[in-house]
Amino acid sequence: MPPIKRALLSVFDKTGVVDFARNLIGHGVEILSTGGTARHLQEHGISTVSISEVTDFPEILGGRVKTLHPKIFGGLLALRHDGGQMQQVKKHDIGLIDMVVVNLYPFESTVARPDVTQAEAVENIDIGGPSMIRAAAKNHMAVAVVTSSDQYEMLAKEMNDTSGQLSDSTRKSLAAAAFARTCQYDASIAAFLKGDSAGIDDSFQLSLQKSQSLRYGENPHQSAALFQPEGEAPSGLLNARQIHGKELSYNNFIDTDAAVGIVQEFDEPCCVVIKHTNPCGVATSSSLVEAYQSAKATDPVSAFGGIVGLNRALDSETASAISEVFTEVVIAPAFEAGAVEILQAKKNLRLLEMPEIAQPRGRTFEFKRVQGGVLVQDQDFMNINDIDLRVVSKRQPSQDEWLALKFGWRVCKWVKSNAIVYSTSDRTIGVGAGQMSRVDSSKFAVDKARRMGLNLKGTVMSSDAFLPFRDGLDVAAEVGATAVIQPGCSVRDNEVIEAADQHRMAMVFTGIRHFRH
Repeated sequence: MPPIKRALLSVFDKTGVVDFARNLIGHGVEILSTGGTARHLQEHGISTVSISEVTDFPEILGGRVKTLHPKIFGGLLALRHDGGQMQQVKKHDIGLIDMVVVNLYPFESTVARPDVTQAEAVENIDIGGPSMIRAAAKNHMAVAVVTSSDQYEMLAKEMNDTSGQLSDSTRKSLAAAAFARTCQYDASIAAFLKGDSAGIDDSFQLSLQKSQSLRYGENPHQSAALFQPEGEAPSGLLNARQIHGKELSYNNFIDTDAAVGIVQEFDEPCCVVIKHTNPCGVATSSSLVEAYQSAKATDPVSAFGGIVGLNRALDSETASAISEVFTEVVIAPAFEAGAVEILQAKKNLRLLEMPEIAQPRGRTFEFKRVQGGVLVQDQDFMNINDIDLRVVSKRQPSQDEWLALKFGWRVCKWVKSNAIVYSTSDRTIGVGAGQMSRVDSSKFAVDKARRMGLNLKGTVMSSDAFLPFRDGLDVAAEVGATAVIQPGCSVRDNEVIEAADQHRMAMVFTGIRHFRH
């Protein structure tokens, strides 16, 4: 383990650096430093050698250039066991540097501000810092590289225990953390400069920072954690404030995200009850409690142990209704004080306050790992109001049917394929999800509605993909559905349209499908 005799300190975040520098001096380490860091250390009585004294060259261009010099990088990169390189070091009067303590300009937090300008963001792109980190990390067996104040205490303890030295394993671990940090930093810069440009590029950088560990994954034998994109301000569920209950599980996060997505489809007060990412029921109403009661009524059996999502502040009356059923999570943009008091009586119920739930989602990507690769796609942001709807039946939908068709299509988008939804203009009546055939999904939705005592007469049917045969439509007609919305584009479209006309049903083609796997 080579001794640490000379260290370069250049930090933007000065948390803990004074105490760490004092510990280094206690081991006889000479400290080199740059402008702001040098002044900070000197104000606390710590003697430093300025970089300008080492390079015999001043900081220039407003501080853009200060450490980019052969006397710095030669001191970092020289191989101590290489006689030829050591002769060059001596010839050019280059002093070796055994430790680099650097944290970077706060690019991530800067661009997370909504009012940040392009010029301000660019000025917070660190150049010298990442260069020194990479140089030290490359030569880590001779140069220790420290990139976070979180490492100070551990390193000080090890140096105190070993008379100022660091083990090879510690140096390697520090180098790995250093390259991870510069990778995260560069990914954040790339993401900012790319902005909201459409499409998926030939290369994709995704840098993640752990937000929290989870008890386990989908099952107890699987480990899991929640990560946040590096350099982005917390948003969505990561920006939600938990005001009651135990920690969220892996499955809770997935189901709650589906609940948020559904209620964000609607401008009017909306409630959804989710189970295993599928909606047990969805409803809208001028009254939030009525929306909840209607959503739950679609499938009150499956609502047990479900997730409730709301796009309006939760009031006491609705909270009382929710409290009557065992529920895992309730998420809403806000909670009235009385509602919180009612629901806090349920110790295992998690309450999440997410103000942005009442706003449309921003554009983003979805990722799914497969063996040997990663699938990337745009999220399904297609809105029913942006679709050119085409009536293909002889009969036009009535005004009420149009409302019901648009409602059902919004819900169907969030149901696992094959998906069939029976609905009115403001609530679901039957939901068929995840069946291997579309006609089975239709029969399942019908059977469930009947078991819950719900009347399917006068409903409309929504299908996430085209109806390949007329059998699914015949099922809908038999139970009293009066209109159907589906993508179309099947080779048997004419056969299905003919069946709709025979049943005097209105049929609308969207030209857009909503597979959800």
